[in-house]
Amino acid sequence: MARASREQTDKNREAIEQASSRLFRERGLNGVSVAELMAGAGLTHGGFYGHFASKDALAAQACKRAFEESTARWERRLARADGDRKAMLANLVEPYLTAAHCANPGVGCAAAALAVDVAREPAGKPVRQAYAEGLRTMIDDMAQTVASDDPQERHEEALVRMALLVGALTLARATEGDTLSDEMLNAVRTHLLDGNA
Repeated sequence: MARASREQTDKNREAIEQASSRLFRERGLNGVSVAELMAGAGLTHGGFYGHFASKDALAAQACKRAFEESTARWERRLARADGDRKAMLANLVEPYLTAAHCANPGVGCAAAALAVDVAREPAGKPVRQAYAEGLRTMIDDMAQTVASDDPQERHEEALVRMALLVGALTLARATEGDTLSDEMLNAVRTHLLDGNA
């Protein structure tokens, strides 16, 4: 049997990363097997180790990709506000704190979807580094919404806003189906957008 071309190998790796990014966010790092990840990419289990040394290596790459998707979405939303900080914040908060985002972690924010699983991974695991790097980028994006000339103040307020968003979404997902879920999303949205944060 002929070996796959470099182009096909790259396409397969891309498909694996894309499927894994979605499946890890939907089901957690330990909630999906290598065989399921490969099937999600439309490939067989046997080809996995031709692309990644381990599931841990794939988890780090999938986490990085998930954050790239999240930050690309945020950066498009920030750009639409034409520098208006209040509009920038609204463009991030309004679509984030919704029942639709709550119900679809596989295509949603990497910070919220992966937080609990990554926290359980031992220090030094590559996925922890990928998560921290991705989160830093999102925090930097959030800092653009803060009306302050002091970089430290902008950073600290961005940390608070990020914690509110991720915390609210995580708790809303944990209580989905209960009225508390919508209450959580609505209360934090109102808090952030009505100038309380």
